[in-house]
Amino acid sequence: MTPASAPPALVFVPGLDGTALMFYRQIPLAAERFRPMGFPLPNDAALDMDDLVAALATFLDREAGPEVVLCGESFGGALSLSFALAYPDRLRGLVILNSFPVIRERWKLYLGPLALRLLPWGAMPIVRRFTEARLHSPHARPEDLREFRERSKRIGKAGYLRRLEILRRYDIRDRLGALRPPTLFLAGDRDRLLPAVSEAQYMAERVPRGKAVVLRGYGHICMINHDFDLMDYIGPWFERELRAPGRSVDSTS
Repeated sequence: MTPASAPPALVFVPGLDGTALMFYRQIPLAAERFRPMGFPLPNDAALDMDDLVAALATFLDREAGPEVVLCGESFGGALSLSFALAYPDRLRGLVILNSFPVIRERWKLYLGPLALRLLPWGAMPIVRRFTEARLHSPHARPEDLREFRERSKRIGKAGYLRRLEILRRYDIRDRLGALRPPTLFLAGDRDRLLPAVSEAQYMAERVPRGKAVVLRGYGHICMINHDFDLMDYIGPWFERELRAPGRSVDSTS
């Protein structure tokens, strides 16, 4: 049981990789203010979004305690938003990084899994080499990219493909107004995988306690960067929300 005086848990929810291994740089930085932990997604081809929400709820009950801030990246943002809608009173706050309320170019969600099923999974490290420019920040260091590649070897094929399929039906645009927790939307302006900035601003304008902040110079995968400290953004926002809870919509462009 978590003591009542313990700091809030900050639970990192990963993107399509599902491993929760990519938060290695941010977890130590967050430890001064929160109890940080990662939530690995099940590598299971049979699960849908409701199943993942239920698995996250079980994890939070077991590991995190009553005071929880979720930090979801990309697909993890979609899962975190879905969780907040299913459990409106469970969270102290939400941080959504380079995510979306819907995939607007859905045809990609049909071609992508098809191509990946035909490709030997062992060839994925080579594929990732060719897609790094679309995924990472322009100034990511070679050692950061090497670490990312090494950790990517733990990505499970079944869960990865299933998460792509889940996004075909994911659409919470008409439910954004029902989100209760204060929510910080972070978006890299060099994200070449998603229109992260416009999606963050779209969501912040509709979430009652939403705020959007643009991450200048960062791409889709930025938490591995040597110069990125998530606490620079979460810390002031969280303290402000604690002192003066209420509506906070302040999109930055």
